[in-house]
Amino acid sequence: MLLEVRDLSVNYGHIEAIRDISFDVPEGSVVTLIGANGAGKSTTLKTISGLRKVRTGSIVYDGQDLAKVSADRRVQMGISQAPEGRGIFPGMTVRENLEMGAYVRRNRSAAALAPDFERVLTLFPRLAERIKQPAGNLSGGEQQMVAIGRALMAQPRLLLLDEPSMGLAPKLIQQIFRIIEEINAQGTTVLLVEQNAAQALRRAHLAYLLETGEIVRSGTGSELAGDPAVRAAYLGGDV
Repeated sequence: MLLEVRDLSVNYGHIEAIRDISFDVPEGSVVTLIGANGAGKSTTLKTISGLRKVRTGSIVYDGQDLAKVSADRRVQMGISQAPEGRGIFPGMTVRENLEMGAYVRRNRSAAALAPDFERVLTLFPRLAERIKQPAGNLSGGEQQMVAIGRALMAQPRLLLLDEPSMGLAPKLIQQIFRIIEEINAQGTTVLLVEQNAAQALRRAHLAYLLETGEIVRSGTGSELAGDPAVRAAYLGGDV
């Protein structure tokens, strides 16, 4: 088991954002967290990344409790996140944005980074065409490619994706999810937060439904996709 979350609770001030949630992320899998806005999905990813403080519970990555591990050290250990809203550096070029993803790597020489640049630009050929352009000039879909590519430059074992399809046209959504499948097929474990539940559940080996900070259903992606309550609330009655 690559990631084990146990009885995790996180607060924003006096507001309980997530409450006693537990879930597993097996190595080599795609695991998705679905749910409405405000359910606690993004908070969960931020806490795994070390950007939110744990109130109670534990996060164990590759057998190591992360309680005292800083956010930058977690990236070095193999946990990398493409955040909601993309978080690109608009005044920097595409290449510079991608290089920032490798910032915590000990060896950042051109030779060391070359295979990772090749991987990212093979996954996202559009970025090769835009490599010298300021990232702020790109379309929303291209900026999402930069955000995912930047996360991959850290050489993660566990890739955290927060709403990768947000604001994208349907054609681009399909493309992004195909690329997520390819990233996973290459050996990277993916923990996906996504409001497009139909697309997420199609790809997920395991899925968890969050409602108001609690996990209320879990199973394989196909099991949740076939659950009548999930279909009615999140899939429009269909997948």
